Amino acid sequence: MPSSYAAAAASSSRKPAPFTTATATTRKPAPLTAPAPPPPNPSHVSDSDPSSYSSSGEETDLSACDPATASVLSTYLSVAGNGADLSKVGIFLNSAARRRSPPCLICLDPIRPSDPVWSCSASCFALLHLPCIQSWAHQSASAAPSPTWGCPKCRVAYPKSQTPTSYHCFCSKTEDPPADPWILPHSCGDVCGRRLNSNPDSGCEHTCLLLCHPGPCPPCPAVVPNARCFCGAHREPRRCAHQRYSCKGKCNKRLSCELHRCPVDCHDGPCPPCAVRGNHKCECGETMVERLCSERVFQCKRECSGMLECGKHRCERGCHGGKCGECPLRGQRTCPCGKKDYPRLECDVEAATCGSTCEKVLGCGRHKCPERCHRGPCDVTCRLVIKKSCRCGVLKKELPCHQDLTCERKCQRLRACGRHACKRRCCVGDCPPCAETCDRRLRCGNHKCLSPCHRGACSPCPLMKTISCFCGKTYFEVPCGTEKNQKPPKCSKRCNIDRLCRHKLDCRPHKCHYGACPPCKLICGEELSCGHKCKERCHGSIPPPNPEFTVKPMKKKMEKHIECTPGTPCPPCQEVVLVPCFGEHLGQERAIPCSKSRQFPCQNLCGNLLHCGNHYCTKDCHVLEIPSDQRKADTILSLSRNNTLAEPCERCNLRCQRARDPPCSHPCPLRCHLSDCLPCKVLVKKSCHCGAMTHAFECVYYNNLNAKQQLKARSCSGPCHRKLPNCPHLCSEICHPGQCPSVDQCMKKVNVRCACNTLKKEWVCQDVLKEYRRSGRDPKEVPKGQFGVGLLACGGDCVKKVNVSAAELHLRKVHETKSPAAEVANVPKRRKKRDRGAQEPVQVSMWQQIKWYLVVIIALAGLVVLGLVIWKGVYQISDWMNEMEEQKARERLLRAGRL
Repeated sequence: MPSSYAAAAASSSRKPAPFTTATATTRKPAPLTAPAPPPPNPSHVSDSDPSSYSSSGEETDLSACDPATASVLSTYLSVAGNGADLSKVGIFLNSAARRRSPPCLICLDPIRPSDPVWSCSASCFALLHLPCIQSWAHQSASAAPSPTWGCPKCRVAYPKSQTPTSYHCFCSKTEDPPADPWILPHSCGDVCGRRLNSNPDSGCEHTCLLLCHPGPCPPCPAVVPNARCFCGAHREPRRCAHQRYSCKGKCNKRLSCELHRCPVDCHDGPCPPCAVRGNHKCECGETMVERLCSERVFQCKRECSGMLECGKHRCERGCHGGKCGECPLRGQRTCPCGKKDYPRLECDVEAATCGSTCEKVLGCGRHKCPERCHRGPCDVTCRLVIKKSCRCGVLKKELPCHQDLTCERKCQRLRACGRHACKRRCCVGDCPPCAETCDRRLRCGNHKCLSPCHRGACSPCPLMKTISCFCGKTYFEVPCGTEKNQKPPKCSKRCNIDRLCRHKLDCRPHKCHYGACPPCKLICGEELSCGHKCKERCHGSIPPPNPEFTVKPMKKKMEKHIECTPGTPCPPCQEVVLVPCFGEHLGQERAIPCSKSRQFPCQNLCGNLLHCGNHYCTKDCHVLEIPSDQRKADTILSLSRNNTLAEPCERCNLRCQRARDPPCSHPCPLRCHLSDCLPCKVLVKKSCHCGAMTHAFECVYYNNLNAKQQLKARSCSGPCHRKLPNCPHLCSEICHPGQCPSVDQCMKKVNVRCACNTLKKEWVCQDVLKEYRRSGRDPKEVPKGQFGVGLLACGGDCVKKVNVSAAELHLRKVHETKSPAAEVANVPKRRKKRDRGAQEPVQVSMWQQIKWYLVVIIALAGLVVLGLVIWKGVYQISDWMNEMEEQKARERLLRAGRL
């Protein structure tokens, strides 16, 4: 066994997923008396035939199955993969997981998850109630001539010793499996463990990996590394269930003729007979005929006529090979009756009769031949007169031995059916089976029993009722008698009824159904007179409906021709359109139904562009005068000069307010006009970059320059004279825009001093800036008068001056007088308020004290009363419970007395 298969077989799960807990009920056996014996040639039902309770139009889909079903298959799929063949067991698993098991074929009642059941493990795997199958087996075995009983569905015979006596799970490991909502009904939840292939020639020794399940076990998923094909020429790894395969090559095995090889593709079983044709001789060698190689040994129709070894007689056999053999008349011979021997008689001499009585047994088997020894057969008819009696023993008479004696008395015994008399003349007692038809109403209520008349209950109805959709392409079969509670299957085919509305091609097709077709849910879309389309739901013609679903067809009546329902006309257009005002202002449109759309004046000004092209009309909203060549194509109401409501806009008398090109801030001196404004000649004052000089330019000249040219024109061509940001010196560059380029490259001399101004040196300004940055100081924060001071280290003379100044400062501090600080009370306000409240005592009145005592007394009294009420209620409940127990005890005594 492969390691993966062994690992998967060792792992199992008992709690897959919760089911809805079923109500436990006790099943009663079906009232059977004696079932009919199984027919002599029962029709075998395959274990993969789902026609008894599954839809022929459905496909077994286990990819989106119930969690319990998925847990049953998890171990198997981990070995077999997603491509496993689960078509047979999938039908039973889906039926069990959905709690839709087929009804019991004996009592036709539904099988509940809590009912004890029995499953046919030989062929059909049908699920039946345990009490029903026990009654069926006992009565069937007692009525049948042999001690066997058959499955009610597949008719497979079981010996009487295999009559079920207890309730077992599907794998027969657990007796009386408990109803567990986490596993499949009637399952123990353990690994099935049944032998996957009981055929010893298959070579499969693996067991089923599924959890305890109904139906047949799936094919063995184990992998055989070196599986040989039928001809043995090819090896490849294959599934154990499919290890016998054809390599599609030539078989090439030596045929039975030992001359040729098999030309057929790799196949199972023995090779076919050799089909090579050739000329072959018969066994005697006299005739040559063209025949198949497999039929090369044959006999011709000519007699042998060869001389036997005696040399006196010829061979009477037909065509044969080899020698003719010895003469059958040679050797020891006897007389015709066999009483006298002739040991030395030649083969060509006949043996003489002995003369004694023949005494060979005649054809009757009781008397011997009374003739003398004779040649040839004895007389077949025994003519000896004896006293004979009839078969039933009523009549006795002397007759020749070869004649039979029968009386005219009719047998009055009941046959095996227990319903009809034998009525056979001179019956010995072995009455034949009843030849009448049973013709009793079966349990299904639809048919009569067509079996020969029998004792006990009839077999279940073998017919299946087909429940189909309207088109008949999707259907499922159920046992006859259970079709009353069935619903038609859901068909995935399209309905064949064509729609009569205008959406015949656009409407989404619907599935096959009974009754009326679903209404068209599309929008009508028919174009109205106003140009819009109807937005109501489709109200066109409706096709005639299909007949409703019925299990039993009604009696044929005159079919009324149902005509299609005519459609209704489209309602008035309710399309909401935005109708503009007279002046067609934005935001002033009104939503009005299309049929009631009319223009209206709004509360805004006209706002139409005047002839100047710069200003707008300030009149109230009015109808515009629009020339016919300037009207818009989508205008709702056509306006023209002939419109009585049209009036012209006002004339513009304002000054020009157009923006100049190039743009500038100076207004145009002309009145409002359509043409371009004149060039601006106003002088514009611009200072140079360093601020030392102011330039005057014409506006049009300055604005026509680009940015680079404007910067060049504003330069004064002199020194910059702007103060550098990091030092107190001025920029030495020519007047330029932006930041000075010599910010950190100042080359001017700076007097550097020590902290006490004793030492002095000259440094370059950029060295001073570097020294400030090195010491961590910002040069921008140094005052102008202190720039360079403190960068040099003080010498010896500098220290003496510092000490003298420190001594003078100490003497100055000694003579200073200290003024005492006034003590300020720092008390928080909250504390002051608390202290003030403590000083004022609260006086409690006599009435307040009495009121407090009264409240306490009333509360205590209420608690005492509540305790008394609770105590009394408990005692009343106890007395009531005692009375109920005494009443139940009296009822039990009365019931026991009746029994």
